[in-house]
Amino acid sequence: MPAIRALPALVRGQFKTAQEAGDLTFYSTQVSILSCNGLPFQIRFSPALASKPKSNKPRNAKLVDPFENPQKGLFLADLSPTHYLVLNKFPVIPDHFILATKRFQEQTDLLEEEDISAAYECLKAYRAQGEELFGFFNSGEHSGASQPHRHIQFLPVESMRNGIDEGISWNVLADNLTGNQDTADLPFTYFVSEIPDANIATPSQLHKIYTTLYDRALKATQKFAERPGSSFSLLETTRKGASPISYNIGLTDRKMVLCPRVSEGSKIKSIEGEVIGPIALNGTVLGGTLLVKSNEEWQALRNDESKLQEVLQAIGIPSQKISLGERL
Repeated sequence: MPAIRALPALVRGQFKTAQEAGDLTFYSTQVSILSCNGLPFQIRFSPALASKPKSNKPRNAKLVDPFENPQKGLFLADLSPTHYLVLNKFPVIPDHFILATKRFQEQTDLLEEEDISAAYECLKAYRAQGEELFGFFNSGEHSGASQPHRHIQFLPVESMRNGIDEGISWNVLADNLTGNQDTADLPFTYFVSEIPDANIATPSQLHKIYTTLYDRALKATQKFAERPGSSFSLLETTRKGASPISYNIGLTDRKMVLCPRVSEGSKIKSIEGEVIGPIALNGTVLGGTLLVKSNEEWQALRNDESKLQEVLQAIGIPSQKISLGERL
């Protein structure tokens, strides 16, 4: 499909056109690189986004589905009979785009073979041009999800490096993770699988990797909820195929990582000792990037790297609490 073979150029060109036409609003960010157990995380703060006026819509107003009829200036291409590509309307990373289903499907339902296959077509299209792409998926109330219409988001890795000072090392977190969590490289539990070869892997093989990771995350979350004295519980589901857990997925053409979520974020103390936040995280955390919404949060994290560890531990199942007898 020509549009997919030229996907990086298509995204860059349409992003520039949409920005110039006012169809999207790009929020530039300041960025710092912090470390968690030797793994680099970029912390981004946008002063303009922090001062963005809040919506005056009533709390019970009907939520507009931005993927039902995508804005013409943001539309990129039809990817398949079931999916299309569209630019993010309010990006903080250049060339942020989205894979959405043409008909409404729930974000909280388990992903289907067509979803995973379409996502990897995007990843392969970037790799074919010698570029890297990071994809992420948010599902459930604790995941940072904001839209109920099923979609997977993508950030070109070169764009993710935007604003990082020359000479400072940062790489996509998902590609650095392994299946061995004995080293406790992250303070939350995650499950990871290598993609043997994204160019020859079949849609069913890719979907099987996803369902295997999901099943392990579901089992871990059930055990976490069953701990004595736990106040956490699985989500109630009334629809077949709906997930009882919140989770994020991180995708590259080399790895698939799934992180079960038990909280959207946590509060921390500012430099002055005041409680601020919560700092809410979505699937970009599996790419090694966090967006903070206030200067107080930005300064607090930069001033004390241990706060990053606190924030990361709060969002998921603490990894150090999985004993040898409980490992999956």
